Amino acid sequence: MTYWKSATLRMLICQISDTHIKANRRLVYTRVDTASALERCVAEILRLRQRPDVVLFTGDIGDFGTPDEYALVRQLLAPLSMPTYVIPGNHDSREHMRTSFADHAYLGQCGRFIQYAIEDYPVRLIALDTAIPQKSAGELCDERLDWLEAKLAEARDRPTLVMMHHAPFATGLSYMDGIGLVRGTERLGRIIENNPQVERIVCGHLHRTIVRRFHGTVATTCTSPAHQSMLDLEPGATPMFMMEPPGFQLHLWRRETGLVTHTVTIGDFDGPHPYFMEGKRLD
Repeated sequence: MTYWKSATLRMLICQISDTHIKANRRLVYTRVDTASALERCVAEILRLRQRPDVVLFTGDIGDFGTPDEYALVRQLLAPLSMPTYVIPGNHDSREHMRTSFADHAYLGQCGRFIQYAIEDYPVRLIALDTAIPQKSAGELCDERLDWLEAKLAEARDRPTLVMMHHAPFATGLSYMDGIGLVRGTERLGRIIENNPQVERIVCGHLHRTIVRRFHGTVATTCTSPAHQSMLDLEPGATPMFMMEPPGFQLHLWRRETGLVTHTVTIGDFDGPHPYFMEGKRLD
């Protein structure tokens, strides 16, 4: 029986974004060890008390989108046993992704763009390609949005998660907003309004956890396992990055609650400690 038609009432979705892996484990911005950061992220996923059903990788997988970067990514992801689904960001190459992830048959669903629908789980997964080659900003052209509209119409009764790299909203981070989704946002909003089965739009690109209502659903961005964008909401602020705690996200779907999103911080911390002992509060 197809998994989503079974009695399964729960699904745990892990989201990783913006790893910016360089070949030969070179540092990003001469400072950020992104390969070690992804190793720590994978280790953190493996020690979760509840194992995710799938991993979504929402773009900027490599830093230059070269085959040797993707080869290293595959090596670093190898300890994960669950299926992994990838989409391109502005630092990625569609051509080299398809070659490097040739065993990921879903990458060929939509012609020249890396867009696809995964039907095998309680939550339907739909991937959108927002990349513009050689550009930092993103777009959703009519061809990509026509595909999305048709795909959503196929299963209006299925809870659905849409994944994309560029967030479809402004954040107040001036530089990142300037290289955000520059085309297609309004039509995307209309499509989402007409498809209330879309429970979440999950994005990357911004290197921070940010949440906003978007045309009847919730849109979120994901913390990076490596470096984060500096939180500076002053108009025209100079773009900077910070070595704030790295992380990833878990999206828990249960039939009675829909999707609930948790941000996981990567690292070793004191605990866990009980709130109660022998039936008594500890405060």
